[in-house]
Amino acid sequence: MGKRKDCIITDRNGIIENRHEVHVAVIDSDTGRLLYSVGDPSRITLTRSAAKPAQALAVLETGALEQFGFDEADLALMCASHNSEERHLSRARSMLARVPGAREAHLRCGGHPALLESVNRTWIKNDFVPTAVCNNCSGKHVGMLAGAKAIGAGFEDYHLPTHPIQIRVKSVVRELSGSNSTTCKWGIDGCNLPAPALPLHLMAKLYGAFATAAGIENSKETKPREKALARIFNSMTQYPELVGGEGRFCTTLMEAYEGRLIGKVGAEGCYGVGIRASEDTRRLGASGAIGVAVKIEDGNLGILYSAVAEILEQLAIGTPEMRRKLDKFHKPAVLNTAGVITGHTSHLFTLDSPEQGCFEQGIDGSAVFVGNT
Repeated sequence: MGKRKDCIITDRNGIIENRHEVHVAVIDSDTGRLLYSVGDPSRITLTRSAAKPAQALAVLETGALEQFGFDEADLALMCASHNSEERHLSRARSMLARVPGAREAHLRCGGHPALLESVNRTWIKNDFVPTAVCNNCSGKHVGMLAGAKAIGAGFEDYHLPTHPIQIRVKSVVRELSGSNSTTCKWGIDGCNLPAPALPLHLMAKLYGAFATAAGIENSKETKPREKALARIFNSMTQYPELVGGEGRFCTTLMEAYEGRLIGKVGAEGCYGVGIRASEDTRRLGASGAIGVAVKIEDGNLGILYSAVAEILEQLAIGTPEMRRKLDKFHKPAVLNTAGVITGHTSHLFTLDSPEQGCFEQGIDGSAVFVGNT
């Protein structure tokens, strides 16, 4: 068997312990053309929380932010999988208080342990049981209540696929990704909201749409949808600490790149990146912005972050100094409980340019990538 070219491995003393299969799609946002790939760029992937920018767009377009006095930081929290730090919870509560009639009891996300261990230790020490507003997705859920209120729909059942606000979300996802009922399926996320499953290249297209809009927002011809997309991009890059929090990859990534890109994790090992048009993207053959979508087959989040950092390294996006700020995620050492380095993380994949490859319609109507033979 030949050497695998689509995985990341971890070893202990040179002995391979785990192989993590990697799938990547890198697309030109303007044309939808696949620029680079690893593994299967058409793999159907549940976006999970990586769908949040699109979900936030559906809320933004209801006029809820203006109606209830939400600002850019509130919008960033709507895109967040946050740590449940005090800055996150106080903002979620403040947003909830500004939606007439909305109460925490209306939230359908439930509580869970915080994503940041220091917060969990404080909660345990204080015998605190986390409620729905403590959920890492609480900003998104409050946003859904606000959107429902803005369009005159009820709070009840806002989480169900048939509710008017979720129908708007489905429309937004379809329009941004260029998907249809065949290429986009829907599941229920961990926070109890519908979440789309897309081929990776269409997820990358969705993220590219945000980056494209951010590059043209000041044009006289900018359309309302483009202004809204740019507003979400800018809110995430302006308030990256609200999108994740202390020690989180999304926050570190966007802080490092200083407005050049957005990045958002989805549970079980998927990630979306939108990169604004620049000399870097033109060098890679894109006519505008670039969208990137990543899936780790076994869902390992640490490996996911390592993969995203390696992709940015291989594409040479940003300065070396920017990329070095991701070092702790890029090639993490394997440590034992005594803090001794016992192994390493290595990347056995290279982004391939498909050149004459294309997407063709499969038997079931889905898009299948056909590369050079």
